[in-house]
Amino acid sequence: MHKKTKIILVDDEEIIRRSFFDWLDDIGYSVFMAGNGVEALQIIKDEKPNIAIVDLIMPGMAGVDVLKRAKEICPGIEVIIMTAYGSIPTAINAMREGAFDYIEKPFCPEKAEILIEKIIEHQRIVEENTLLHHKLNERYSFENIIYKSSKMQGVIELVKVVAKSNATVLITGESGTGKELVARAIHNHSYRHDKLFVAISCAALPESILESELFGHEKGSFTGAHIQRKGKFEIANNGTLFMDEIGDMSASIQVHLLRVLEEKEFTRVGGNELVKVDVRLVSATNKDMKEAIAKGKFREDLYYRLNVVNIELPPLRNRKEDIPLLTRYFLKRFAIENRKEIVDFSPEAVDHLLKYEWPGNVRELENVIERAVILAKNNIINLDDLPQKTILLTDKTYSEESIKDVEKKHISNVLEESGWNYTKAAGILGISRVTLYNKIKAYKIAVNKLHK
Repeated sequence: MHKKTKIILVDDEEIIRRSFFDWLDDIGYSVFMAGNGVEALQIIKDEKPNIAIVDLIMPGMAGVDVLKRAKEICPGIEVIIMTAYGSIPTAINAMREGAFDYIEKPFCPEKAEILIEKIIEHQRIVEENTLLHHKLNERYSFENIIYKSSKMQGVIELVKVVAKSNATVLITGESGTGKELVARAIHNHSYRHDKLFVAISCAALPESILESELFGHEKGSFTGAHIQRKGKFEIANNGTLFMDEIGDMSASIQVHLLRVLEEKEFTRVGGNELVKVDVRLVSATNKDMKEAIAKGKFREDLYYRLNVVNIELPPLRNRKEDIPLLTRYFLKRFAIENRKEIVDFSPEAVDHLLKYEWPGNVRELENVIERAVILAKNNIINLDDLPQKTILLTDKTYSEESIKDVEKKHISNVLEESGWNYTKAAGILGISRVTLYNKIKAYKIAVNKLHK
């Protein structure tokens, strides 16, 4: 890689430039020199070097200024700051501005070489990640949906067909399966793609606030309504509105929503003026809507309005051939974000990830991989880097009921592990707080009131 790696030395002292140049040139790097910031930036513009080694204190343009401009000219460049001992705090500040690291004068060749090789390896990983991303886009990705399994291939084919229509779509599936990603894909491949995509969760807001969020309100319509405010329907006009967790809507909101779908008009809260809109509605739920209808919790006529086309997303446990692809995608992404040189998983870790049932689905997998990357001490993620309280299932066939038992036990373990901190537990599970509340209630998990 030495022959391909270009390094520029920027220092106003010729003796330092020359000694550094001779040493790097002998190793085999392609080396350029500059005595000031202006000269350096011109070389960076012309030659696009991989690495810049820049003196912190120079007359005219300071090292930090060279760093900032170099990053603008050549975003992929990594900068090492050279500093005297007394300027180390300033050098650390330069790292906050984007420097990769710093070295002290007089420089130690061995330490400098280790640092340069570390940058080269970091840039190699970045390049591999970019190539992987392109390959995934070409073969196994559609609008950031990573897949390989036949189940997901069928979903994507349906998405591509539905996107070209104007039909309302209901996306069903467990929490964490990627319902909003699918909704965005539908929008981005529709004729409305140049208009707004607006998302709202129906479970996250009380009825009164949800009504105002959806339909807007007039000035003075309630305490605190100091100005007229547009709702999500008006904001999304001519675009797409994504309503998540529609199974949690109150009966009153369901009536309003049905009218909008039938008449394409509504009134703001506290108002009389009819507001006409042209919005494509895509909704999603993790609930059994037919059961909700049978119990009188959801209007049947609204359900059929929303469910013109149904896209059902399979849980991750039913598309396990996608797990290796997803794990390596997340590994590359989080390794770059956290500047860690992690390249793979141990066979034991892979086996663990494949056997686990993933009650939180892709969102939980993403959370687990991010945590593992952050905690990993080596360049390989081992079994010890994965959460210890995950439940591994054997290869025997489980009934749907036993899978629910596994999920209940897993949620209980995570709640205990997190000290019954719902926000922390939901993050570990890869689900929202609202979904966690619902699962605690559904599974009748005994709440530790001391921590609630």
